[in-house]
Amino acid sequence: MYRKWVRRMAVLAGAAGLVVTCGFVVPAAQAESDFATGHPGGPHASRDVVIGHRGSSGYRPEHTLASYRLAAQMGADYIEPDLVSTKDGVLVARHENEISGTTDVADHPEFADRKTTKTIDGQEISGWFTEDFTLAELKTLRAKERIPDVRQRNTIYDERYTIPTFTEVLQEAKRLSKELGRPIGVYPETKHPTYFRKIGLPLEPPLVAALKKAGLNHPNAKVFVQSFEVSNLKELDKQLRVPLVQLVAAEGAPYDFVDSGDPRTYADLITPSGLREIAGYADGIGPDKQQVIPWNKDETLGEPTALVRDAHRAGLTVHPYTFRAENSFLPADFRSSDNPAHYGRIHEELQAYFDAGVDGVFTDNPDIGVEVRNEED
Repeated sequence: MYRKWVRRMAVLAGAAGLVVTCGFVVPAAQAESDFATGHPGGPHASRDVVIGHRGSSGYRPEHTLASYRLAAQMGADYIEPDLVSTKDGVLVARHENEISGTTDVADHPEFADRKTTKTIDGQEISGWFTEDFTLAELKTLRAKERIPDVRQRNTIYDERYTIPTFTEVLQEAKRLSKELGRPIGVYPETKHPTYFRKIGLPLEPPLVAALKKAGLNHPNAKVFVQSFEVSNLKELDKQLRVPLVQLVAAEGAPYDFVDSGDPRTYADLITPSGLREIAGYADGIGPDKQQVIPWNKDETLGEPTALVRDAHRAGLTVHPYTFRAENSFLPADFRSSDNPAHYGRIHEELQAYFDAGVDGVFTDNPDIGVEVRNEED
């Protein structure tokens, strides 16, 4: 549906000399660097995009308004909230619906009896789950750093911030757009959509409703919607006029495929024929970065695969994930020491991927992503 609208809206916007974005009307010339007329952020766009992965999670606890705010202030084009549901059907920003690693829920004796074990996407997980809490109850919790051993500096912000709703994230993006004088995009991901649908809390209806209410369901809205599953993206393509992104992992299969008995895997999705199928309902892919440039056996960075070329031939943008500054996340030849928490040469890693032709990057360190990207301009 998005592709059907983009040409029509481009004509209308061009005639008026205006583009509507994030709730604001701006001159078309100002918006030109942020939107490509047939392929936003794609191979024909004027610049690559930097997506603040869970905000600026290299510097603040992930999925907090403070993390999103800092990402925008650092120059990120988009902020990325992962979306899960509360018991009362409200979308909130958490990396997973199990929240013991990202909140202080374990320190709340009033919620001790909520700890349980569930099977999520075929995996047995124990902890506390957002779908067992109302929004009011979740708002009594405080966020904390998810990987404190690697990001000990982030722990000084533990318990300073609450869990934001998707609506609050959209409102913050609009406020930041006005404050910074440029549109701040939002790049939401639906987490475990098959699971949430089966327990009667589907993620898609409130997502669509929130975007519509915010005035962001149109081709020029600075929004991408992403998912690791396929069927929900196909359904969203019928309802949304913003670009959709099919996430693909380095191994395994979309859980909706597993659930329905479809034998295909993520590897099948990134073949030339698989990419052409994706182009029928989505506008881009978000691959694991090693699907773009794999690591050698000694963990040094190898040579680019054909994925970027094949995706572009299918008309798809390519936004790989996740670029992080710490040695534990870098190829061996870009590490600065044996200390996993020390910063390595992320600038050089990012440059290798921009040189490989990607159209944007998900990064926990958006300031570095912006710096490297701007050196390309």
